[in-house]
Amino acid sequence: MYSHMMVGSNDLDKAKKFYDATFEAIGGKPGITDPKGRLVYLHNGAVFLVTKPIDGEPATHGNGMTIGFAMKSPEEADAWHKAGAAAGGKPIEDPPGWREGGGQKLYLAYLRDPDGNKLCALCRG
Repeated sequence: MYSHMMVGSNDLDKAKKFYDATFEAIGGKPGITDPKGRLVYLHNGAVFLVTKPIDGEPATHGNGMTIGFAMKSPEEADAWHKAGAAAGGKPIEDPPGWREGGGQKLYLAYLRDPDGNKLCALCRG
């Protein structure tokens, strides 16, 4: 359904440190910088980008927005969460763990990146 995800950042160096850590924790590679100065992460057939807003205005997080990253296991979600928190992210919501509801069992771990974007590591039970 999605071709890519992109978030804005006011400090690409901080964003790179954070996203490099989270992607490397789950077997990904550090981001590359494209000719437009955006950070590009390619992992598991998906594309995730970080950029300064092209309109020149400050980057802000989307209230009510969450970007979910699929994880292979709860251990991978925990590694992602730990790496992100150590690299400038802020743990939010409940601690990482299993949640059940609506007939689903999900392992969830939430962080905000250094710019306040809400991220979730999700493993289906």
